[in-house]
Amino acid sequence: MTEATTEPDANLQSNTPSAGTASPHQKPPVRPINIKRSSILLVVVPFPSAPRRPKPETPSEAEESFEKGDTEMENGGGGGGGGRSDVPDDANEHCPGTQSEDAGKADACAGCPNQQICATAPKGPDPDVVAIVERLAMVKHKILVLSGKGGVGKSTFSAQLSFALAEMEHQVGLLDIDICGPSIPKMLGLEGQDIHQSNLGWSPVYVESNLGVMSIGFMLPNPDDAVIWRGPRKNGLIKQFLKDVDWGEIDYLVVDAPPGTSDEHISIVQYLQATGIDGAIIVTTPQQVSLIDVRKEINFCKKVGVPVLGVVENMSGLRQPLSDLRFMKSGESGETDATEWVLNCIREKAPELLSVVACSDVFDSSKGGAERMCIEMGIMLR
Repeated sequence: MTEATTEPDANLQSNTPSAGTASPHQKPPVRPINIKRSSILLVVVPFPSAPRRPKPETPSEAEESFEKGDTEMENGGGGGGGGRSDVPDDANEHCPGTQSEDAGKADACAGCPNQQICATAPKGPDPDVVAIVERLAMVKHKILVLSGKGGVGKSTFSAQLSFALAEMEHQVGLLDIDICGPSIPKMLGLEGQDIHQSNLGWSPVYVESNLGVMSIGFMLPNPDDAVIWRGPRKNGLIKQFLKDVDWGEIDYLVVDAPPGTSDEHISIVQYLQATGIDGAIIVTTPQQVSLIDVRKEINFCKKVGVPVLGVVENMSGLRQPLSDLRFMKSGESGETDATEWVLNCIREKAPELLSVVACSDVFDSSKGGAERMCIEMGIMLR
């Protein structure tokens, strides 16, 4: 059995940290801050005093498969042997499994092309989990930001939540595990920043003295480069982020995950559950095409035992002062800008309308949107 590499792709080496390098982005000394509250936060989620490692409600095949997820991810997916994830596709009948103490030694292993590899490969729990637990021991709260659908504003919400927590004088880390589409560096104006390494590990890039950021976007020589990786490579980099990044003693680690319920989600949940995870915030938009996928994400959280702290319905509507709207007038030659003409008419004939706020729907919510979904699934809408 071949273990998944935990090293970044060779194409990323030019910006990867090297040992002993002085870090211009190393974490500055923690100092008291006095930042005035602003309106940057859309939603602040209070975190309940729930058990840190809740067990799944009921056993199922999905939960059993999740418990074996390390083996499945290392092999890049499930193997043969009736769907068992620790049995290679080309294994003999009655294979004991690559994680068994009898792997490569049992009578059923005779003549198997994997016999020698299975007999010599390390067995048991992933040793890197111990290093992850030690590294994250000083992180008080760990929050996942998830969505089954892309383009719902999940990364925007992650950034705003991190800024809001930092403004409340908490020490915050923001981890972007969207391997193929990292957007956090762009949103926070950190493009072009490099990761540096000290004797304590990789140093996050700090946007504020109490807000550090880590993303694969800092490791790409060109922001337009595509990251074309299979599951084991993604799993390896996520493991490396959790094991090697020196967050220090922080209050919150906000993890911005990609859409879906795939390799990245299985990896981050398995590793964080070993350290204690507070739960997940689910982001959606009101239309049905988004809610269909978000329901899957909520069921994923239930099956793997991650509490859903709440659902955020983003882009529920648009509120804009009438004076900020743009007006168009149709004619034989097409549309022309009539904004000044309309506003002048309002000023002359009905100036009180200039203080009116126009409200409109961005997406169709006629079927109840996220509120109805939360009622049906028994979770809270924030």
